[in-house]
Amino acid sequence: MSTVLLLFYVLSAVTLATAFLTIYTKNPIHSAIYLVICMVSIMGHYLLFNAQFLALVQLIVYAGAIMVLFLFTLMLMNLNKEDEVHKPRMTRYAAIIIFIMLCGVLVYVFTDTKPIVGEYDSTGEDFQSIKILGKVLLNEYMVPFEFASILLLAAMLGVVLVSKKEKDAN
Repeated sequence: MSTVLLLFYVLSAVTLATAFLTIYTKNPIHSAIYLVICMVSIMGHYLLFNAQFLALVQLIVYAGAIMVLFLFTLMLMNLNKEDEVHKPRMTRYAAIIIFIMLCGVLVYVFTDTKPIVGEYDSTGEDFQSIKILGKVLLNEYMVPFEFASILLLAAMLGVVLVSKKEKDAN
């Protein structure tokens, strides 16, 4: 077995395990940490696909910025043990059984399939290049790129206004 295939299996196991632990754990901070580990393992998959730019975006945007926003939200909510809704044990056991069945199906699918090996058409352009990606983003997709930045700015202002404490009129 080659090292790349072994690395793929290890990353897949880490991704599935941390995704399950994200849902299964009771502590929301631990869930956020498991989600960060899951995002980093997905970054490893991108590196295996030789997509370095996507791997860095995954690390910086998702594992970095989005998780910081999740943690700020969790801390703003100020969750207490008294406020926590207790779920019956049957739902937890059902989640475990569904997870094990899903893992079994995925193992069966991946062990039964053969990899696709063959020639593919190439245009000769390197789409991994930051220079080409920058030209495409800032020439062809300039307006949607700017709309996305305005949408993110509006969301950030909304979060600040929602989290702001109101002064008492007494």
